[in-house]
Amino acid sequence: MSRIGNQPIPLAKGVELNILEQEVEVKGPKGSLKAPLFPGIEVSVDGDKIVVKRENDTKEMKAKHGLVRSLINNCVIGVTQGFSKTLILQGTGYRAVKKGNQLSLSLGFSHEVLMPIPSDVNIEAPEATKVVVSGIDKQRVGQVAAVIRSYRPPEPYKGKGVRYENERIFRKAGKAGKK
Repeated sequence: MSRIGNQPIPLAKGVELNILEQEVEVKGPKGSLKAPLFPGIEVSVDGDKIVVKRENDTKEMKAKHGLVRSLINNCVIGVTQGFSKTLILQGTGYRAVKKGNQLSLSLGFSHEVLMPIPSDVNIEAPEATKVVVSGIDKQRVGQVAAVIRSYRPPEPYKGKGVRYENERIFRKAGKAGKK
């Protein structure tokens, strides 16, 4: 029995759901998103809830059942509320500045790292050491945030680098020194 796949998805006001042959399109106040639909998975609207059902109980079908339900739920949340990830730049001289359609990152290298901002994601730098990535597609927001983090991942000795807001960095003690 699927714990995730069997849960109905609440359909918020102003959200429209179009069920096509191989995908589901969700339209809302912030835009529209599409989620794939696999053979053997059936999506229906029951009042103000979206119900996802599977045709049999094979292992593959159970996995796809929960996957499709999660993808549709992320689409509904994305077109109503949106998603955001906050990154913290920790280190002496580390800063981020938005210059037009590029993000300029000073991360201790001999040069600035210039990252073009994708059109489907919004990036803001409210403070010099904080970057907020937001958008309607959860996967794209997470991917862009991961790319920014990959320029200088946090190191375990001093904690310097780019980390997520609530990420806990496991710190190491370093060298013990001579006696």
